[in-house]
Amino acid sequence: MSQQSFSLNPDILRYYETTQEAERLNTPFFRWERIRTLDLLTRFLPHAPGHILDVGGAAGAYAYPLAEMGYIVDLFDPVALHIEQAKQRANLARHAPRTFQVADARQIPVDDGVADAVLLFGPLYHLTEAEDRLKAIREARRVLRAGGVLLAVAISRFASALDGIARGLIRDPDFVRIVEQDLKTGEHRNETDNTDYFTSAFFHHPDEFRMELIKGGFPAPRLRAIEGPHWTVPQLTTVEEQEKLMAIARSLEDEITLIGASAHIMGIATKPN
Repeated sequence: MSQQSFSLNPDILRYYETTQEAERLNTPFFRWERIRTLDLLTRFLPHAPGHILDVGGAAGAYAYPLAEMGYIVDLFDPVALHIEQAKQRANLARHAPRTFQVADARQIPVDDGVADAVLLFGPLYHLTEAEDRLKAIREARRVLRAGGVLLAVAISRFASALDGIARGLIRDPDFVRIVEQDLKTGEHRNETDNTDYFTSAFFHHPDEFRMELIKGGFPAPRLRAIEGPHWTVPQLTTVEEQEKLMAIARSLEDEITLIGASAHIMGIATKPN
């Protein structure tokens, strides 16, 4: 394992210390992200039981459901508050992750080839430098066994523009400037005091995301839209309506012309034998 140490961007740390990330996916606007992510996990992960490293897994939004499914889960996150929240949740859970540890995706503190799957559900958009994102992807490859699966998430280059249209945020000239920068370079910078505009991040074009996974050592990645194009109208009412939306999302999830219209994109890649 590498002995190099890394530090988290102070802007990102402040953001997560002052927002409610532990509860975000339970709010109406983000529920569709959670439902669709769990759907993709159940379809693309190896069958339980298996060993999963949830790297950048925050307070365990997916680590806990995966533990309930019978997986052995080790949870890592660079924000100490998230790890403390995840540990507290274990007191009320029937099944919990096996371990909780403050750690960086660029230096995962486990041996080579130990995991059946690695989740990178935050690191690739909070590591704003391409070199750092490649380090994280290569670390995931290192800790995976041959044939193990990486499931990584990127935020779409077009997410802030679509979000601004849907929620009327484009009425704010400061937000418009953020969107312009996102579309031009992918470098998302929120220099306002409005945490609703997110924090320092990198927003990927789908083609760029695919190429980074290839450069990181995964030769044949597949991309899937998580929320799909209807994430901007996320209200879910009846079970029947949710089932219809899920069917549509599945049918569109690998449509190359629409993947970028999803707020989040999942990359699914297998470590070569």
